[in-house]
Amino acid sequence: MDDLSPHLTHHRDVTRRFFFALGAAGTAAWSAAPLAAEDGQLEEAVARLEYLTPPARARILGRGNPPPSKLPAETLRAAGLHPDTWFLEVVPDPASDSKVGKPLSQAAGTALDWKQLMALADKHAVRYLHVCTCTNVADPFHMCLWEGVPLREVIWMAQPSANVRRAYYYGYSTPESARFQSSLSLGSILEDPPGEPPVILAYRMNGQEISATLGGPVRMVVPGGYANKWIKWLQRIVLTNAYQANDTYADMNNDVESPLKTYARFINAPAELPAGKPAALTGLAQVGMSGLSKVQYSVRPDDWHDAAILPPPKNWGGGLPGGKLPPVPQQINPATGRPHIWPLRDTIVHWAALLPALQSGKYDLCCRTIDANGIAQPMPRPLPRTGANAIQHVALVVKG
Repeated sequence: MDDLSPHLTHHRDVTRRFFFALGAAGTAAWSAAPLAAEDGQLEEAVARLEYLTPPARARILGRGNPPPSKLPAETLRAAGLHPDTWFLEVVPDPASDSKVGKPLSQAAGTALDWKQLMALADKHAVRYLHVCTCTNVADPFHMCLWEGVPLREVIWMAQPSANVRRAYYYGYSTPESARFQSSLSLGSILEDPPGEPPVILAYRMNGQEISATLGGPVRMVVPGGYANKWIKWLQRIVLTNAYQANDTYADMNNDVESPLKTYARFINAPAELPAGKPAALTGLAQVGMSGLSKVQYSVRPDDWHDAAILPPPKNWGGGLPGGKLPPVPQQINPATGRPHIWPLRDTIVHWAALLPALQSGKYDLCCRTIDANGIAQPMPRPLPRTGANAIQHVALVVKG
């Protein structure tokens, strides 16, 4: 299966309690699980698990040779990819008739700088949990707590007044690479559905400043969207009267407006087992726009069994001090420090199940989600290039 190393992030005690609550069979499954080929191997793997991805293990893609994340520190500073030199332009589109009263322009000396962004953060900063997932990659890139300033606060600084329908935005690119770009409708920037977080100019992940190696100092974070909207190394926003998306991914036959899908993946799944022995199954589920009601597994066609969706962790990990979340008003109850609801949309959850003892033979081990509308993965949006959500298959051989 695909490498899930950045996302093998479950808290140890909850997983152990789940299996041990199943009694002797569960305890046997824990110790007989495939990672326990040597004494303590599974215990060691589970001990490393965290819900949030530590920034040092976040998966980051960049274009160019080398990509911006690989440039020397002095080059990054000169390119404006350090807080001391970072800038953001918000300007009208010269190819349209958009009206902007006070453009934020580097040439005019009015571009937004880091000090101004931090002044906005003192008044308007928001934090929320969100998974980062590529449209066409099966596994999430990283699960983080993001902090930033709502993009609308900066848009209003530029004083758009008429003929603005979209924002085109770009990240820094090297001379050897094509520019990576994306876009949003102005309405989705200026207004949020009740209880939903805003589009933000993110400057921290898991409480740490976003370094240039992770797409910083500032990157776009778009709630409910795939990572093609999350432009890294952000430096320029163009307000336009054009109605078409100009996204790089649009030119690659992708649906660039597709919201996150709900789907399940294995973390710990056996490829081989002795006959008569149960096995531990663990995995993650991405919770997309349609929510999540169940995770299921099967070893035979159309013979699905419910897994347990594990509760929120007490230690969120990810490098947060003590594994504790800072206040996250829209998702976390400040009185208890626990989520208002669980699972949270646009995040991940972990799940576990006891695979019962099987007879000798070959099996097709699968997992899937049932969303909050009662629809089973890969429906309701199974089409490619709209977000990967194919059912994962693991060939399982049980030997007598």
